[in-house]
Amino acid sequence: MLNFFMNVAMANLNRIILIIYFITVLFTIIMVIHEKRDPSKTSTWVLLIISLPVLGLILYVIFGQNRRKEKIFNRKEIQDIQQIDYLSRQQVTNFSKKGQLNSKISNHISIITLLLNNSKALLTDFNSVSIFFKGKPAFDSIIDELNNATSSIHLEFYIINDDKIGNRIKEVLIAKARLGVKVRVIFDDVGSWSLPKKYIRELKQAGVEVFPFMKVRFPLLTSKANYRNHRKIVLIDGRVAFLGGMNIADRYIEGSKIGMWFDTMLRIEGEAVHSLQVIFLIDWYFVSGDLVADRPLYFPEVSVSTYHPIQVATSGPDSDWASIMQAFFLGITKASHHVYIATPYFIPNESILTALKTAALSGIDVQIMLPGISDSTIVYWSSLSYVSELLEAGIKVYLYRHGFNHSKLMMIDGSLAFTGSANMDIRSFEDNFEVAAIMYDDQITRLLESSFIQFRNSSQEITLEEWNRRSAGNSFKEAFARLISPLF
Repeated sequence: MLNFFMNVAMANLNRIILIIYFITVLFTIIMVIHEKRDPSKTSTWVLLIISLPVLGLILYVIFGQNRRKEKIFNRKEIQDIQQIDYLSRQQVTNFSKKGQLNSKISNHISIITLLLNNSKALLTDFNSVSIFFKGKPAFDSIIDELNNATSSIHLEFYIINDDKIGNRIKEVLIAKARLGVKVRVIFDDVGSWSLPKKYIRELKQAGVEVFPFMKVRFPLLTSKANYRNHRKIVLIDGRVAFLGGMNIADRYIEGSKIGMWFDTMLRIEGEAVHSLQVIFLIDWYFVSGDLVADRPLYFPEVSVSTYHPIQVATSGPDSDWASIMQAFFLGITKASHHVYIATPYFIPNESILTALKTAALSGIDVQIMLPGISDSTIVYWSSLSYVSELLEAGIKVYLYRHGFNHSKLMMIDGSLAFTGSANMDIRSFEDNFEVAAIMYDDQITRLLESSFIQFRNSSQEITLEEWNRRSAGNSFKEAFARLISPLF
């Protein structure tokens, strides 16, 4: 009799657990749908949760939740942001009143205004820019400037490795901190997961202030793992800045098992350095709680007189708008002659994909260079899954196989260029904290286009006929990778 009642109780308990489980699954699916995100991403999550409920729920908790509207921190507390908000509104007003504008920006007022409204990205006029396409000259220049620092050094990187270049930079930072230079470092806690505690301890012991961005104790058990600081910024004395796509890692100098790595890094002097300084200090406030004062030290007077207009834009899950993605979209739709794109990871959302295909179908020369060799298998095959529809729309697609081109570039009509940390993929559009320089300058844009053409000329152009002959196995890999790519 006792066994009978125990069996009944266990059966009832199992029913209750099953009911609770299905209610949880149903509630999660409703939440996913209610977020009103990209339909492909929504359908992928719903399909995963229905087909693999336990794994799907776990992955959704870790990676799936949309944090864009949940402000990670309140930017309006920071005086610099209040000032930038005022100045950006003033610039928008001034543009609307001006009858005559400089020719470098007159054709791009809509993009400038967009970035003023969606990310408070001030237009800076007087800048000088040097461009590096390889790691060694880029890091040689960075180290030279670090050695010349007299008051402050600010570094912010997704990846800092404990390797040759990582230790060269560490030694300079330690030496400068001991001489009284104010040195601050932000590294992404997931991107730099392998950075030894000893490396950080040596910096701190010398007086360097070091903080991880959104520290993750158990990266597989927290949604913080999905929202990473992907920015790469160096600032010296508030006078010189570097930004681009290079992390602090030997592979950018020596290559790796997939060959030499190529990327783009800018060295900037001028007013745009102040924009980058504000970005760093906001991130510093977020990671440290320290609201840095002493403005003259970090925002010295600008002596550059060359006119190269630049906006420095940011995006991330702390902002209302996917600002860099919106700028990409508007730039593509306003192109009148050509659009050249190089990106290591190509997983566009529907808006960007439609803009590219529409531009090509309307007669714009759209060329996209993708890696023929990649450091990410899923992203590689997912990127290739878009090739068919790109080719069908008349977009020229090139695969670079002589190493790994990690550059993130878009050049439009020889007069507008985008570069920075943002890839042309959903993660950069929605999840990562990114930074980009938008340059309204013929000279800079044509130099970047010249580099693009050099890489393109040593790449393999893909034709639709050739692509349609690829193996069924490769086609399946593309389809499967594209299906699961929204999850990561």
